[in-house]
Amino acid sequence: MPRKKMSERNVRKLMKTGNGSILVTLPIEYIRDLGWREKQNVVVKRVKGGLLIKDWRSR
Repeated sequence: MPRKKMSERNVRKLMKTGNGSILVTLPIEYIRDLGWREKQNVVVKRVKGGLLIKDWRSR
């Protein structure tokens, strides 16, 4: 499988799950840099122009 171009690397698609929720994948480099793990709780907040995703425990 060929690698994506740098300009396309962070472009993601929204996908529908079986129960009707929508999901988006995040770049693994970001997850590793933040030290996040699978099944970790995060907060999703709507902000002007998009969404903010942050660790549930961060203050």
